[in-house]
Formats: sequence, C-alpha cells, structure tokens
Amino acid sequence: MSNFVLTKQHLREVLIFCFNWKKSAAETHRMLVEVYGITAPTDKSCREWFRRFKDEDFSVEDKPRSGQPKKFEDKELEALLEEDQSQTHEELAESLGVTQQAVSARLRAMGIIQKQRNWMPYELKPKDVERRFFTCEQLIQRH
Repeated sequence: MSNFVLTKQHLREVLIFCFNWKKSAAETHRMLVEVYGITAPTDKSCREWFRRFKDEDFSVEDKPRSGQPKKFEDKELEALLEEDQSQTHEELAESLGVTQQAVSARLRAMGIIQKQRNWMPYELKPKDVERRFFTCEQLIQRH
C-alpha cells in the first residue's frame, strides 16, 4: 500500500504537466477525476490554473489573500459593550475593524441581543426573572 499523500502542490504540478502536454483544461479535469475522484480540482479551478499558465505564471503556490477576515476576541466585543451599550452593529464593527456580519454572528453566538437600543443577554438572569415576576404581580393587582 502506498504512503503517497495528495497535496495541492502535487495537483498543480500535474496541471502544469498536462498544460505543457497540450491537453485542454476540460480534458485534464476528466483525467484528474478519473485518477483522484472527489479530491480532484473542479473544472473551474482547472480552467483558472490554465489561464494562469497561459499568462506564463507557473507558480504552484497560493497567492496571498488580501480579504482574509480579521479575527477578534469575545472580550474585545464585551469591553466595547460595557463602554456603551447603545452602540449599533455598524459602530461595533467599525471599532473592531471587522464586518457587521461578523459582529452579528459573534453576538448571536454569545447569546446577546439588542432590546430598546441596549445590548443584553438573551437569557434572563435569575434576579431579572424575579424582578419581572414581581412587576407582573403588581400589575395584576392594580387591575
């Protein structure tokens, strides 16, 4: 049994070989699927690599990505909320240097929602449940 480990670099070198052998991107894709199955690059990916090769770019390394999302910690977000609970998604995102979607997803994961322009836990704390219960009893007694 072979100890061969399939890597992106190997697949890209195979793409260069097929390109130099004058195979089309589609034909190369079919051959790779036949040999490697679902681990083969997609037809679109093969076409993109062939386009790079035609432009004489034979580097098999990934190009640096400029759009990699910035990571932030829950503590950073919690600190901003403690500063000012009335901040919007937009303001929080701008302060952290991330997208509004990233802030929204993190707040949801933390169980924090915005009510009446203030951020609060989705689940009530026991003392808050007690306070609500007491308020409800008082309202019922009045009417």
